[in-house]
Amino acid sequence: MDATTPPVFCTIVPPHVFDRLIEAEDPALARIARRTFVADAARRTERRLTTVLGAEPLAPPDGALLDQPRRTVYDAGHTTTLPGRRVRGEGEPPVQDASANRAYAGLGATFELYLSAFGRHSIDGEGLPLDATVHFDRSYNNAFWNGTRMVFGDGDGEIFLDFTLPVDVIGHELTHGVTQHSANLTYFGQPGALNESMSDVFGSLVKQYSLDQDTRRADWLIGAGLLAPGVRGEALRSMKAPGTAYDDPVLGKDPQPATMDHYVTTGRDNGGVHINSGIPNHAFYLVADALGGKAWERAGQIWYDVLTGGRLGSQAMFQDFARLTAEAARARYGDGAELQAVLKAWSQVGVLADRKAAL
Repeated sequence: MDATTPPVFCTIVPPHVFDRLIEAEDPALARIARRTFVADAARRTERRLTTVLGAEPLAPPDGALLDQPRRTVYDAGHTTTLPGRRVRGEGEPPVQDASANRAYAGLGATFELYLSAFGRHSIDGEGLPLDATVHFDRSYNNAFWNGTRMVFGDGDGEIFLDFTLPVDVIGHELTHGVTQHSANLTYFGQPGALNESMSDVFGSLVKQYSLDQDTRRADWLIGAGLLAPGVRGEALRSMKAPGTAYDDPVLGKDPQPATMDHYVTTGRDNGGVHINSGIPNHAFYLVADALGGKAWERAGQIWYDVLTGGRLGSQAMFQDFARLTAEAARARYGDGAELQAVLKAWSQVGVLADRKAAL
């Protein structure tokens, strides 16, 4: 990654959710949503300014690539000061704080997927230490990657629970770091939706790998267990059936499309990056479902080859990514089932109209 390129401030809960919550009849919910939304907007600006000044990546002090993570978890103590108080380091026993222990475990699960499935040492491929902060702010309804660390809110207990609960949320946010250090997809429009989709894909794979699930047993939900009791929904997003994750009087209805027929053109959310990511998400699900077995073994390998292979441009559109996945499938597996599954999936979601022209 070019040292002058801004690391993106990426959150798991998208702006369109806060748009709804800000209009909630319950003034407390509206106040919390507005506070989170405004604070996140300020941090995006801060992230851009920090990058202009330059930030050096953190490498292992001895330069060695270790086959184990280097985790440190901090506690912000319900303030917005980062990193907070150190509460658990690599190899140390569990502490009394369940959030800190879940963050520690989630960092490890993400490291393990990338190392075991793809031979990658941490999110930068060079053994980057993994840092996380829990108990950020009060009733903070989000989790984010700020370019150097994971940060988790506790949720408000009414709409969202503790953001360390779903391991795929941790995998999702850390994958923004992988993208930052590889393809560095621009965070706007279709490249931004691909950026978000990469995080959903590998976040889901972190969960599936940690549970040893095959494609049939996986739920293909992002953020299952994050919505509070009483909220009508299963998760933030569904890769199997985009647009069905929630339908709630307060949150509204999941707006994600599954195909290009319903692509959303908007100026909000950096051009709908959290909305239109449903299309490449669904394409990945279709490939994984067609191939069966463990999704990280073939479908995930193809997606990883493209994300880290050096040919995916920062301004890549859906069609660019689709063609590269077809080429990657052929390069690794030949003209067999893997290639055919990739071509069919992108055709089903309306990205590739002519399968033969994709190669």
